Amino acid sequence: MAEPLETTIRSPLAGWTPHPLTGIRLAELPFRTQVNLRLPAKGPAADAVGLELGVPLPVEPGTTAGSGELSVLWLGPDEWLVVGSPGADLAARLAARRGAGVSVVDTSALRTTVLVAGPRARDLLAHGCALDLHPTRFPTGRCAQTLLAHAQIVLVAVDDGTSGAEPAYHLLVRSSFANYLADWLEDAAVEYR
Repeated sequence: MAEPLETTIRSPLAGWTPHPLTGIRLAELPFRTQVNLRLPAKGPAADAVGLELGVPLPVEPGTTAGSGELSVLWLGPDEWLVVGSPGADLAARLAARRGAGVSVVDTSALRTTVLVAGPRARDLLAHGCALDLHPTRFPTGRCAQTLLAHAQIVLVAVDDGTSGAEPAYHLLVRSSFANYLADWLEDAAVEYR
């Protein structure tokens, strides 16, 4: 007789408890809603999506726009990633916009989000990322598709630290690379234990 399928949803980093570090905080932000959106950057469809989300689509390369728990990340000239709180039904809200050159795909299960924060966050990321993360080059509200330790990620500057808060970054990583990236982050942070 076949065993019943497990109905509990587990995050890619379930059970991950990062070692305590000085100047760096690591944590998974699991189950964030993620919707890939493709459409022409200008025109009635983009305006309608912006109204539906309450946030205009950012049109400057590598920027984000947001309101509360909702962020819209510019991934390309006609591509955005809409990120919301766990359980947000963004795909259903945007479903009416499908067609006529508009694609809406729920990619929530594709990636998980890792938070890297603290006064040494930039130093840690610099061990494996070629981007210049200095606040003058990668300030709050910037995003980039890049590599971190050979893992493809979407990197988002949540706070660049210039406001007095600690620098904080979201790393959106494919679920299949999440454990690798978590292990790499802890290994690269060994000097901060």
